Amino acid sequence: MLLGIFFLGFLSLKLNFPSVILYILFGVVLADLLSHNELLHFASEIGIVLLFFLLGLEFSVRRLGGIAKKIWPSGLLDIFLSLGVSMLIALGFGMDLFSAFLIGGIAYATSSSITAKLLDDKSRMANTETEFILAILIFEDLIAPIVIAILIGISTGGSFEANDLFLLVGKVIGLAALAIILGKTLFKKFDDLLDKVEDEDFKIVLLIGIAVSYGGFALYLGLSEVLGAFLAGMMLAEIAKIERVEQAVDPVRDLLLPTFFIYFGTSITFGDGIPMPLFLAVLLLWSIAAKIIVGILGGRWYGLSKKVSLRAGLSLCARGEFSVVIASVATGAIKVMGGIYIVAAAFLGMLLFERAPAIANKVYGKKKPKKKDLKVPGE
Repeated sequence: MLLGIFFLGFLSLKLNFPSVILYILFGVVLADLLSHNELLHFASEIGIVLLFFLLGLEFSVRRLGGIAKKIWPSGLLDIFLSLGVSMLIALGFGMDLFSAFLIGGIAYATSSSITAKLLDDKSRMANTETEFILAILIFEDLIAPIVIAILIGISTGGSFEANDLFLLVGKVIGLAALAIILGKTLFKKFDDLLDKVEDEDFKIVLLIGIAVSYGGFALYLGLSEVLGAFLAGMMLAEIAKIERVEQAVDPVRDLLLPTFFIYFGTSITFGDGIPMPLFLAVLLLWSIAAKIIVGILGGRWYGLSKKVSLRAGLSLCARGEFSVVIASVATGAIKVMGGIYIVAAAFLGMLLFERAPAIANKVYGKKKPKKKDLKVPGE
């Protein structure tokens, strides 16, 4: 598997093609061999946890609070267009309410892992739209566990009541509050501890232990481990020399993260043929259009320019881990269709991400340098 990751990563550089797509295809090809591989599953979980742990380091409590105030209108628009309208489309094709809600859930959440990996790979972390994209991903990561809990509650024959919803929201608030308290107290002088730990191996063990423990605690509460990992990173965001944490964790993340995309590929089952092809095509087109609209309108509400907003919308179209979890609740033709939709949406989303800057430049034109910035040779 590691040799395959090396070969595909090298091939992606030569072809200038997203490595994530090749990793997913690798997983699809090896699905029969690796679909129940515990080691692969464990490595993929650690890889995705470390990705979000490092993302959380970029967001202090103050910065996250400022983003939250700005993102909620865009987040609600995202729920309405991606989840609500997708439900209406499913109902229009004759599905029952539960199946329609399940389809809406599959079409809702952008893949946080794919998007974050592409932002890093394409050196777009410092771009103007990145804060908005990450804010939308975090908002979706808060809503998606609620959707999953409702679907699982209904599908198992139980009832999901208002009390269950309040409990779930309470867990999210409690987890975030605990992270803030720990960041302000226990980890306030974390710099001093890192100074005392001279052996780099022990630093790696300590930092990965923090990320995995808080991610596991979130999972134990019935929430997303990526949310817990993000909050763990946020706990350490206030320390002075944040680059020391990144330098210690980066190599382990880079080693394990490709295994997540391979494991994602092994979870997709195509079955016999493509069920409901017309509905699948309509859902795919609408879900891409919905994310572009969220980017265009939500980006403007967030304070971005028209060009940057379009670039953000084109970067939000990939589906991934939450969609896989929701699709696993389905049965029969809907489950097969969900798997095909996720693969198609992931591939198209990554290709749109790749072309987003070029498309935005074509629509709005490249920024021309000001005359005062142009120098005549010899002056």
